Amino acid sequence: MSIAAVCTSANDAPAADALYQVQDGNKVDEKTLKGWKTWRALACERCHGAEQEGMVGPSLVESMKKLSKEDFHTTIMNGRPEKGMPPFNTSAMVNENWEGLYAYLKGRSDGKIQPGRLQPMQ
Repeated sequence: MSIAAVCTSANDAPAADALYQVQDGNKVDEKTLKGWKTWRALACERCHGAEQEGMVGPSLVESMKKLSKEDFHTTIMNGRPEKGMPPFNTSAMVNENWEGLYAYLKGRSDGKIQPGRLQPMQ
Protein backbone atom coordinates (compact mmCIF):
# COMPACT_ATOMS: atom_id res chain seq x y z
CA MET A 1 0.00 0.00 0.00
CA SER A 2 1.60 3.26 -1.08
CA ILE A 3 1.04 6.67 0.41
CA ALA A 4 0.97 9.69 -1.87
CA ALA A 5 1.00 13.07 -0.20
CA VAL A 6 2.69 16.39 -0.16
CA CYS A 7 6.03 15.03 1.02
CA THR A 8 9.41 16.53 1.77
CA SER A 9 11.44 13.53 2.86
CA ALA A 10 13.56 11.40 0.57
CA ASN A 11 11.87 8.13 1.56
CA ASP A 12 8.46 9.40 0.35
CA ALA A 13 6.76 9.17 3.75
CA PRO A 14 4.21 11.88 4.47
CA ALA A 15 5.73 14.93 6.08
CA ALA A 16 4.35 15.76 9.52
CA ASP A 17 3.35 19.19 8.24
CA ALA A 18 1.95 17.98 4.89
CA LEU A 19 -1.06 19.90 3.66
CA TYR A 20 -2.93 16.63 3.10
CA GLN A 21 -2.29 12.90 3.15
CA VAL A 22 -3.81 10.44 0.72
CA GLN A 23 -3.62 6.67 0.13
CA ASP A 24 -4.83 4.90 -2.98
CA GLY A 25 -6.35 8.11 -4.34
CA ASN A 26 -9.41 8.12 -2.08
CA LYS A 27 -8.32 7.55 1.53
CA VAL A 28 -7.39 10.80 3.24
CA ASP A 29 -6.42 12.22 6.61
CA GLU A 30 -9.13 13.46 8.98
CA LYS A 31 -8.78 17.19 8.21
CA THR A 32 -9.00 16.62 4.45
CA LEU A 33 -11.98 14.30 4.93
CA LYS A 34 -13.78 17.03 6.88
CA GLY A 35 -12.98 19.42 4.03
CA TRP A 36 -14.51 17.01 1.51
CA LYS A 37 -17.59 16.63 3.73
CA THR A 38 -17.88 20.42 3.81
CA TRP A 39 -17.71 20.47 -0.01
CA ARG A 40 -20.52 17.91 -0.15
CA ALA A 41 -22.69 19.54 2.54
CA LEU A 42 -22.55 22.94 0.85
CA ALA A 43 -23.27 21.38 -2.58
CA CYS A 44 -20.35 23.24 -4.17
CA GLU A 45 -20.59 20.89 -7.15
CA ARG A 46 -23.72 22.75 -8.28
CA CYS A 47 -21.46 25.49 -9.63
CA HIS A 48 -17.97 24.00 -9.68
CA GLY A 49 -18.81 20.52 -11.01
CA ALA A 50 -18.80 17.10 -9.36
CA GLU A 51 -15.11 16.69 -10.18
CA GLN A 52 -14.27 20.37 -9.58
CA GLU A 53 -13.96 20.73 -13.35
CA GLY A 54 -16.05 23.90 -13.52
CA MET A 55 -19.55 24.64 -14.69
CA VAL A 56 -21.15 28.00 -13.90
CA GLY A 57 -18.25 28.55 -11.49
CA PRO A 58 -14.62 28.11 -12.52
CA SER A 59 -12.66 24.88 -12.57
CA LEU A 60 -11.16 24.54 -9.13
CA VAL A 61 -8.76 21.88 -10.39
CA GLU A 62 -7.16 24.69 -12.43
CA SER A 63 -7.79 27.65 -10.08
CA MET A 64 -6.20 25.91 -7.11
CA LYS A 65 -2.90 25.63 -8.99
CA LYS A 66 -2.50 29.41 -8.60
CA LEU A 67 -4.71 30.42 -5.66
CA SER A 68 -2.84 31.00 -2.40
CA LYS A 69 -4.26 29.74 0.88
CA GLU A 70 -4.88 33.36 1.95
CA ASP A 71 -6.71 34.20 -1.29
CA PHE A 72 -8.75 30.99 -1.00
CA HIS A 73 -9.78 31.98 2.55
CA THR A 74 -10.75 35.48 1.45
CA THR A 75 -12.75 34.13 -1.49
CA ILE A 76 -14.65 31.50 0.46
CA MET A 77 -15.43 33.83 3.35
CA ASN A 78 -16.35 36.95 1.35
CA GLY A 79 -17.56 35.23 -1.81
CA ARG A 80 -17.49 36.85 -5.21
CA PRO A 81 -21.04 38.18 -5.40
CA GLU A 82 -20.39 39.91 -8.73
CA LYS A 83 -19.62 36.47 -10.20
CA GLY A 84 -22.42 34.64 -8.38
CA MET A 85 -20.42 33.10 -5.53
CA PRO A 86 -22.02 33.71 -2.13
CA PRO A 87 -20.01 34.41 1.01
CA PHE A 88 -19.73 31.56 3.50
CA ASN A 89 -18.44 33.57 6.48
CA THR A 90 -21.60 32.84 8.49
CA SER A 91 -21.35 29.07 8.01
CA ALA A 92 -20.01 27.35 11.14
CA MET A 93 -19.02 24.35 9.02
CA VAL A 94 -16.91 26.52 6.70
CA ASN A 95 -15.37 28.44 9.60
CA GLU A 96 -14.37 25.15 11.25
CA ASN A 97 -13.25 23.29 8.12
CA TRP A 98 -12.01 25.83 5.55
CA GLU A 99 -8.41 24.61 5.85
CA GLY A 100 -9.53 21.03 5.23
CA LEU A 101 -11.55 22.20 2.24
CA TYR A 102 -8.44 23.97 0.94
CA ALA A 103 -6.41 20.77 1.47
CA TYR A 104 -9.03 18.67 -0.35
CA LEU A 105 -9.15 21.01 -3.33
CA LYS A 106 -5.34 21.26 -3.49
CA GLY A 107 -5.16 17.46 -3.48
CA ARG A 108 -7.64 17.35 -6.36
CA SER A 109 -5.70 20.05 -8.21
CA ASP A 110 -2.42 18.19 -7.64
CA GLY A 111 -4.00 15.02 -9.07
CA LYS A 112 -3.32 13.07 -5.85
CA ILE A 113 -6.93 12.85 -4.64
CA GLN A 114 -9.28 11.20 -7.09
CA PRO A 115 -12.83 12.44 -7.71
CA GLY A 116 -15.66 10.70 -5.94
CA ARG A 117 -16.29 9.40 -2.46
CA LEU A 118 -13.49 9.66 0.08
CA GLN A 119 -12.77 7.42 3.06
CA PRO A 120 -10.66 7.88 6.18
CA MET A 121 -7.09 6.59 6.12
CA GLN A 122 -6.54 3.52 8.26
